[in-house]
Amino acid sequence: MKSAYMYILECSDDSFYVGSTIDLSLRIIEHNSGIGANYTKKRIPVKLIYNEEFDSIEEAFLREKQVQKWSRKKKIALIKGEFDRLKELSRGK
Repeated sequence: MKSAYMYILECSDDSFYVGSTIDLSLRIIEHNSGIGANYTKKRIPVKLIYNEEFDSIEEAFLREKQVQKWSRKKKIALIKGEFDRLKELSRGK
């Protein structure tokens, strides 16, 4: 079974981009070449700062959509591995 990934990029303007893919290395190259998402093409270079692996692209995509809705503070807690803070940060949105 092929792996899939949900990933978070840090863009050149310090914003975050959340995406999903089956080929993480290629996707980062695409983003930095300006052929990734419209959002990142205006904010290159981008740097991979977090990723999670899944069994299917569908699972990775669902996780992407979940994390995209999170506040910046909650995304930073995830990136730092501060999992105990995630629930607390959900309340404060």
